[in-house]
Amino acid sequence: MKQRINLLIAFSVIALIVLSTVQCYLVKTTYDYKVAQFHTEIKNKIAGISNDYSDIDSVIVAKKEALYQQLSENYIQGKNNKFEIKKYILENEYSDALTQKIQSKFKRDLPDLKIDFAIVLNKFVLYPNHAKADTIFSEKPFIRNKLYGNLISLNHAFLVRNYVGTTNGTFENKNYKLLTEDSMYVSVIDWEMIILKRMTFVLILSLLSIATLITLFFIAIKALIKQKKANDVKTDFINNITHELKTPLTTLGISTKILERKDIRDNDENFNAIVNTISRQNNRLQNLIDQVMANSLAENGIELQKENIETENFLLTIVNDFKITYPKIDIKTNFQTQKTNLLLDKFYLTTALLNVLENAAKYGSNSITLKTNLNQNQFSISVEDDGIGIEKNKQSLLFEKFYRVEQGNLHNTKGLGLGLYYVDQIIKAHQGSVSVVSDLGKGTQFTILLKV
Repeated sequence: MKQRINLLIAFSVIALIVLSTVQCYLVKTTYDYKVAQFHTEIKNKIAGISNDYSDIDSVIVAKKEALYQQLSENYIQGKNNKFEIKKYILENEYSDALTQKIQSKFKRDLPDLKIDFAIVLNKFVLYPNHAKADTIFSEKPFIRNKLYGNLISLNHAFLVRNYVGTTNGTFENKNYKLLTEDSMYVSVIDWEMIILKRMTFVLILSLLSIATLITLFFIAIKALIKQKKANDVKTDFINNITHELKTPLTTLGISTKILERKDIRDNDENFNAIVNTISRQNNRLQNLIDQVMANSLAENGIELQKENIETENFLLTIVNDFKITYPKIDIKTNFQTQKTNLLLDKFYLTTALLNVLENAAKYGSNSITLKTNLNQNQFSISVEDDGIGIEKNKQSLLFEKFYRVEQGNLHNTKGLGLGLYYVDQIIKAHQGSVSVVSDLGKGTQFTILLKV
């Protein structure tokens, strides 16, 4: 089940990523379409207000044509080389005047748009006497070849149109033809915001779609996690009951084998002690079965059935039963109190103390000491062992559900990290507290405090 849920979560994550990627691709495609549409719109508007920048000022255009004619003739005579021709063209005296006039026309005819522009020279080719073309200048559009305009870069600009001009001339009874090509690039200020405003509906719809997908994803994941937790609770309950059943069953098995010995049967005191142990463990098994029948997965909390008991004798009974199950462990008592009567649930408190003792046995303890003390109206029960101990940074996690301390090869110790969790729950139900003090390699001390 856990693997299946993990696969479903992984598949859901992949599906969400794919759908989000598709959505982003559609938005990007729409954005590119809107940009292309905007560029076409600007081109048409500029074409509508001017077929050629030469119609803006005839005087300046005449000066430009005169300059081109003069440079062509100088080149034919050999007075200027190609480099000088290019330099004179780009350093024309009417650049600023024509730039201002074109800007004024844009402001007047396209008041809703703030446009920067540049007209760059691409070609300057001579055809003397209809002979083979003599290319004086031919380059791709670069901002350094700007004739007019206020753009400082072509990086964010787009091509509006190309202007191709032809001029026929005669010099020294020789005919020549001049071909020039200019390109206009424009950049609309805040064009990104204009595009985004036009895409408002698409963006809102896309964001809502992605938000819906993410919301549905988290709802589905939450449902899967909730289902997983429900399954974990069932597994937890089953394993806890199994864990609780093993202790009395083990004690019963050992006690039964001891009764088979003739020396025990012949000794009334030992025989009665073993019989009493079997009786107690049998009652404990019955209580466990009753608990399974009466409670559904312990979801309603622990319901205590308290009774007035003499705590020291009660603890001795638990210790004696533990000795039978773990005969190789030296368990001692050090009671600083006498005949302390407390209202306790014997069944649950037995479960808690046995879980602590068995935990010590599992993790390398050879000697265990159970102490009692009375301090400020609190009855203290401490269990000290000489086991492997617990690292400081792991002690705060001990009472969490399913947490288990990994200690080398002892990680294979049976259990699912439920014992100390139930210890904490049982002691809290008694309105008490449980704490732990440990040093790695020096043993552990659990202390239970109960109200007197």
